[in-house]
Amino acid sequence: MLQRFLHHKTAVATVSLVLLVALIGIFAPWIAPNDPLATDIINKFAPYSAEYPLGTDNLGRCLLSRMIYGIRPTLGLAVLTMLGTICLGALMGLLAGYFRGWIEEVIMRVVDVMLSFPSQVMVFAVVALLGVSVQNVIIANVFIKWAWYARMIRTGVMQHRNSNYVLFSRCIGTPERFVLLRHLVPSIASDLAVLASLDVGWAIINISTLSFLGLGVQAPTPEWGAMLNEAKNVMTSNPTQMIVPGIAIVVLVSAFNLMGDALRDVLDPKEVSE
Repeated sequence: MLQRFLHHKTAVATVSLVLLVALIGIFAPWIAPNDPLATDIINKFAPYSAEYPLGTDNLGRCLLSRMIYGIRPTLGLAVLTMLGTICLGALMGLLAGYFRGWIEEVIMRVVDVMLSFPSQVMVFAVVALLGVSVQNVIIANVFIKWAWYARMIRTGVMQHRNSNYVLFSRCIGTPERFVLLRHLVPSIASDLAVLASLDVGWAIINISTLSFLGLGVQAPTPEWGAMLNEAKNVMTSNPTQMIVPGIAIVVLVSAFNLMGDALRDVLDPKEVSE
């Protein structure tokens, strides 16, 4: 498996890029050249320089420093959203796919209802109902996305629940919890990894969109979507203010999407067996 990963150039490149971005965000206080919250009106919209490598924004704040610190809420909130979504969706999918019967009926009918509404509209509705805050943004995204996970994972569990090793464990009286955790979860682990990597990109776009609309991360906290909102009024006179965070979002989301496709190739059991 490791050799297949190392020989897959796309997988290595995308994982390396994501890890690099994450490390830059973690060590932001030591990497950022300036304080991202320090304002200097006299130097607003300053051009590129040694002190300000990407210039400054409308309040004279270092754009590069804000980009570096913006990794934390942009990527961090997306990962938290993904973890919450995959935990809830995996639990519901495992229960529905393994136990079947009335448990499956109840869970899948709820899933059908959740998937019948446009996800973005539902996210806006939940945030508007609960209030504008980072916690509510995460809750809204998890509340909307778990149903998609549950349906995908249920399909994978149904493919493995009648496997010989699962049937043998049930015949000898192995507890259901053991069968779920030791047999079925490892069987769908590769699917979970692919879904999770693809979902982080979706979460980044969603969180950035909410911040751009003023419903997510609030000023003066640096966040890429919020930075786009601050720069929209000077898009023509100072396009750098909008181009830099916009390109960063596109590159990071593309990296996660490509990483998901690459992991699917690396973890594909048919490919591994060849």
